[in-house]
Amino acid sequence: MFTKVIILPRLLNKDSYVDYLKLKQFVVFVTFCFLMACKQETSRLSEIKSEQIKIDSTYKEADSIAFFVKPFKDRINQVLDSTLAHAPKPLILDDGARNTSMGNLMADIVFEETKPLFKSRTGKNLDFVVLNRGGIRSVISAGNVTARNAYEVMPFENYISVVELKGSAVRELITFLASATRAHPIAGMQIVLNKKGALESVNINGSPFDENRVYHVATSDYLVQGGEEMGFFKHVNTVTHTDYLLRNAIIDYFKKVDTLKATVDDRFIQLNR
Repeated sequence: MFTKVIILPRLLNKDSYVDYLKLKQFVVFVTFCFLMACKQETSRLSEIKSEQIKIDSTYKEADSIAFFVKPFKDRINQVLDSTLAHAPKPLILDDGARNTSMGNLMADIVFEETKPLFKSRTGKNLDFVVLNRGGIRSVISAGNVTARNAYEVMPFENYISVVELKGSAVRELITFLASATRAHPIAGMQIVLNKKGALESVNINGSPFDENRVYHVATSDYLVQGGEEMGFFKHVNTVTHTDYLLRNAIIDYFKKVDTLKATVDDRFIQLNR
């Protein structure tokens, strides 16, 4: 015969219970400290050091890299150096006081390439073009004209934008051009100054300038965004982004024409009388 024995927990007195709680707290504290000690610390940047390493002819070319790059380089050079058009004489930026052969070529290219694109997208007509002299980074020598020339003339990733300007803003634009010390390229408009430099007449697409209407002006996104301090572009009604690189417009134009015939003309002149 078996007797079932039930073991009851021993009751703690007050002092023993306090000691038990202290021991429990100590164990929890030690465990917490252990876990914190095992925690991986986050690395922090404490110092930055730099060194300028000059890459020049003193470094020997790695044959393996040169061999890998060569077919790509040859193909790029083939595309860039293929003849697209011909220039019978140099197109430069200082052969005229108020307009130049190179500036006129650039403005005419933008006008011709943008006009049908803008018409197809908006149903509206392009009125004129204005660019900045500083955006043209090279001239074109007499002889064969290639895609490489386009990259030299326009090395920037600038896009063509068409802005809608009120007549008052166009008046400000004309005043800016008249007082500028450099010949900024224009197309689709004619500005005539008198002997003293005051405005004699302004015609846009063959019609007298009308300050009461709006005009659609092709330019670069750089100027629309505030480049060259052309403040009149702050007053645009709308902007149409063509997503058309200026450089691509140049290349497309070169492909279409056989000969570049831009010259200094009467689109912007100052009378002697």
